[in-house]
Amino acid sequence: MIYTNSDGGSRGNPGPGAIGVVIRNEDNVLEMYSEKIGNVTNNIAEYKALIKALELASKYAKEVTCVLDSELIVKQLLGDYKVRNEKLLLLFLEVQKLQENFDKIKYVHVSRWDKFQQMADNLLNRELDNK
Repeated sequence: MIYTNSDGGSRGNPGPGAIGVVIRNEDNVLEMYSEKIGNVTNNIAEYKALIKALELASKYAKEVTCVLDSELIVKQLLGDYKVRNEKLLLLFLEVQKLQENFDKIKYVHVSRWDKFQQMADNLLNRELDNK
């Protein structure tokens, strides 16, 4: 089992966006990734970060726990909330397709103050700060 911590954000909503991803097994970081993703909303950035996390995680294991600080995204993925926004629906469907790469997948909401979540947040903020 491996874990992903992903975070996406934008400065403005919409505004310049970036993603940060940490791939780990328990407390050992296996890979970190960040990139600018253009002009987006916060929710689009969160989905794009999760998509990248799933792509990276597929190199390491068939069982993954995806950790996010976006309660909306987690609740949509668990079926508690409907996905009403068309742009988010396309990203939601992309996540559904990527899930096929795994035997077991779990989504967990955590506080933005979780230490690995802060690492993902720092990665995306470095991208946004780097003009």
